[in-house]
Amino acid sequence: MARVALVTGGTRGIGGAISKALKAAGYKVAASYAGNDAAAEKFKTETGIPVYKWDVTSFEACTEGVRKVEAELGPIEVLVNNAGITKDGAFHKMTLEQWSAVINTNLGSLFNMTRPVIEGMRARKFGRIINISSINGQKGQFGQVNYSAAKAGDIGFTKALALENAKGGITVNAICPGYINTEMVQAVPKDVVEKSILPHIPANRLGEPEEIARAVVFLADDDAGFITGSTLSVNGGQYQA
Repeated sequence: MARVALVTGGTRGIGGAISKALKAAGYKVAASYAGNDAAAEKFKTETGIPVYKWDVTSFEACTEGVRKVEAELGPIEVLVNNAGITKDGAFHKMTLEQWSAVINTNLGSLFNMTRPVIEGMRARKFGRIINISSINGQKGQFGQVNYSAAKAGDIGFTKALALENAKGGITVNAICPGYINTEMVQAVPKDVVEKSILPHIPANRLGEPEEIARAVVFLADDDAGFITGSTLSVNGGQYQA
């Protein structure tokens, strides 16, 4: 029977690519999203992947969402914590709202999403939890103290949870993408990409969402059971941890 995989922020960008790749690999996939109904419906129509709307910063909403997915598809055995936002600005000008929104979405959501599924995984003696962090959680980034702190926290969360569950057939790993060719990066002026971003990437190109998705499929597989607590960097050589 196909395993059930839930991808947060799973209808667009990297998350959309992850959802599609998992479905192609034989998983029953559920994709959650926060607010873009039109994009979510388009994704559902094009892929046949069911979509679910809830706020990952709310523990109650996540718990209810998990229950709904499990009632319709079955127990969640693969969780991909991908949902994330940016609210950039130099720290000395950063507002509490900018800080809190990014920390709650990019780090707090890992608790909100993982807590409702971890007991079931422990009872079944199987689980795959994959957290999408960032190169900027590894090296830091000017104007992203909030984002870098949250993404670094994702890595710490990954390592500690992996230790707690390694004996129970549950793996917990992080993926740190570099600069990926998504809508967010496409919005950056072309000359900025060519002069300020690409020169720092030894591969001399942006990554593609599908390259992150393939890494997720690898870590989700039954055969990846001896990999846990790891951070997989997918960044074209830009940062080598």
